[in-house]
Amino acid sequence: MSEHNHDHEHTHTHEHTHDHGHSHDHGHSHGHHHDPEKRQAVVHRIARAAGHLNAVKKMVEDDRDCSEILIQLAAVQSALNSVSRIILKDHIEHCIVDAVEENDEEAIERLNKAIDQMIK
Repeated sequence: MSEHNHDHEHTHTHEHTHDHGHSHDHGHSHGHHHDPEKRQAVVHRIARAAGHLNAVKKMVEDDRDCSEILIQLAAVQSALNSVSRIILKDHIEHCIVDAVEENDEEAIERLNKAIDQMIK
């Protein structure tokens, strides 16, 4: 089996639809709107990570070297952690600041639950 270096990023333009068996509507809405450019940048990062993960899936299907696969999985995890950090910072800087100004304790509780889910 030949070895290939897959440190490059994969860009895919197709859309994926998935039924995760649960609703993403958590019964609340933001009192403000997020910056469309920042939102689009986050969407782009997620799409790149999804494309990269699909490439890793193909590596598994092609019976590629396990070490290469693990390295690429670590890269995908790092990309997702980076996106999570961006969203968390934006959430704190905007959503939580607004929630504090509006005495919205529910928003802070939702943030705490989200952090508990992120960091296990």
